[in-house]
Amino acid sequence: MTKPDATAEPGVAREIQLTMSADDGLALAGTLTLPAGVGPHPAVLCVPGSGKIDRDSNAARVSMDLGRPLATALAQHGIASLRYDRRGVGATPGDWHAVGFLDNRADAAAALRALRSHPEIHSHAVGVLGHSEGAVHAMWLAAHAQPAAAVLLAGYARPGEQAVRWQGARLADTLPRPIRPLLPILRRVATRQLTRLAATTTDTARIGGMRINARWWREQLAYDPRPDLARIPVPVLAITGDKDVQVAPEDLDVIAHLVPGGAQTHRIPGLTHVLRRTDGPASVFSYRRLLRDPVDSDLLTHVARWLSDRLR
Repeated sequence: MTKPDATAEPGVAREIQLTMSADDGLALAGTLTLPAGVGPHPAVLCVPGSGKIDRDSNAARVSMDLGRPLATALAQHGIASLRYDRRGVGATPGDWHAVGFLDNRADAAAALRALRSHPEIHSHAVGVLGHSEGAVHAMWLAAHAQPAAAVLLAGYARPGEQAVRWQGARLADTLPRPIRPLLPILRRVATRQLTRLAATTTDTARIGGMRINARWWREQLAYDPRPDLARIPVPVLAITGDKDVQVAPEDLDVIAHLVPGGAQTHRIPGLTHVLRRTDGPASVFSYRRLLRDPVDSDLLTHVARWLSDRLR
């Protein structure tokens, strides 16, 4: 089902609000942004990151506002794009707390099929782009779903549990000095919680009195993206900022080594996980301030130009 939408963004001809059928029949709600000119157009599926976020990568307390600026940058380079709400978020129904990591992957694959089949899209010139968790799903799609190209923004390249432990250690390094004496206790608590989550068998669990998406955690901790990276046959662009405290920037070297044709990688000075640059120390405590500014425009332009050279 499609519904055209007017837009005043430069380079954007129109937006179409549509729904796509997931493997279980659930209706994923999304926005197809079309560039000016006559179609069919090359296109990119934009896979969202982790958390309870909508098609624009916005959550209740943290708004990245990535979706529309990215769609506009792509349209200005002649590329259509599809972004969508995750299950239980925005206009997509479902219980977000019960959605697994592998469900998110399957939904991304369903969205890719829907994008390819749309009459405005050139089915053989469709790429995938993901941020954070979305980048990890983009790795799988690039290996198994035959897109024309893949862009990985802040994607990790190690087993999920190792990625989470790296993130925890890096975040601990940025804690205020008065809290640091508590780090040994906090590490022990975190280890116990990860062990409990890995051993769960239910969709949800109570950890520290909070309802946790146990299946997502269990599946994400167990997943190792490296075998999929080693079988990607298409061009890959991987970008991580050198001030990312949630994904190890050195994983770019692993991506470049594993992708058979080699990957173009960039470790961008000052870039954080929220795709804004900072001159200050790397810390999640800077996110609130950084998110007042738009996504780094140079990053968006670089991604759009790279894709326009490969989606023909």
